Amino acid sequence: MAEKLRIGVLGATGYVGSRFCALAEKAGHAVVPFSRRGSAGFRPVESAGGLDFSGLGAVVNFAGEPILGLWTAAKRREILRSRVETTRKAVEALGPQQRVFVNASAVGFYGDTGENAVDESAPAGTGFLAEVCRAWEAAALAAEPKGVRTARLRIGFVTGPGGAMGFVLPLFRLGLGGRLGNGRQWMSCIHVDDAAAMALWAVENESVQGAVNAVGPEPVRNLDFTRELAAAVRRPAFFPAPAFALRLALGGLSHVMLDSIRALPGVASKLGFGFRYPDLRTNLQAAAAGR
Repeated sequence: MAEKLRIGVLGATGYVGSRFCALAEKAGHAVVPFSRRGSAGFRPVESAGGLDFSGLGAVVNFAGEPILGLWTAAKRREILRSRVETTRKAVEALGPQQRVFVNASAVGFYGDTGENAVDESAPAGTGFLAEVCRAWEAAALAAEPKGVRTARLRIGFVTGPGGAMGFVLPLFRLGLGGRLGNGRQWMSCIHVDDAAAMALWAVENESVQGAVNAVGPEPVRNLDFTRELAAAVRRPAFFPAPAFALRLALGGLSHVMLDSIRALPGVASKLGFGFRYPDLRTNLQAAAAGR
């Protein structure tokens, strides 16, 4: 049985962060959430004295500006700054009491992998998201010389009843869904409950450290994702979004939809992490059912 800890959570109100908090509390841990807004019951992220991790045995950082929205120059700066600066402040605040630090990252680290399958041993790719993830992880790696076990959770496309799927599901329910581009690009998906569970698994298991791909066991092509989601909501999906239209309308954000990332959960598979939703069908059926 895992030791019960007081876990500090940055980004506790986010999609994965809120699920993590609920799951950790259900498992018997005490959660101490942090907020940039100074909300009641939250420790502050921004303060003159820096972050306060006193009394905490573990720290988990999900904080970061959402990537959805037009990638203006200001938006790009905030996507990068919010991740790197918050991680840097978290690492500076870590002390002898904190035995483990789990920091979010993303499979965007690998860039566009085309048809190549990649695990955690693969090098960083190119492009804006890869640059962000490299800088994000470099900030987290500064925790290791402090003797803090550090896991960098490279999260894939998170499914479930909210998050990005909060925009996708209504379109499909209206029969307005369709493939993105030619639909051949690979997607590395994970249900929000599995993403939260993998973060808690990383906290509780001393063998988990370094880069960890938080993705399901079976990458899928966007065309298959489209078919399965249409089936889950029992609607046709006859409205493809051409690549040129996505690039014209969304600019840099179109890379999130069109780049091919075929990431595998090498570490999770090797160390025996148990997925609640190991395949796309059960994953999307749960999302469509609101869970």
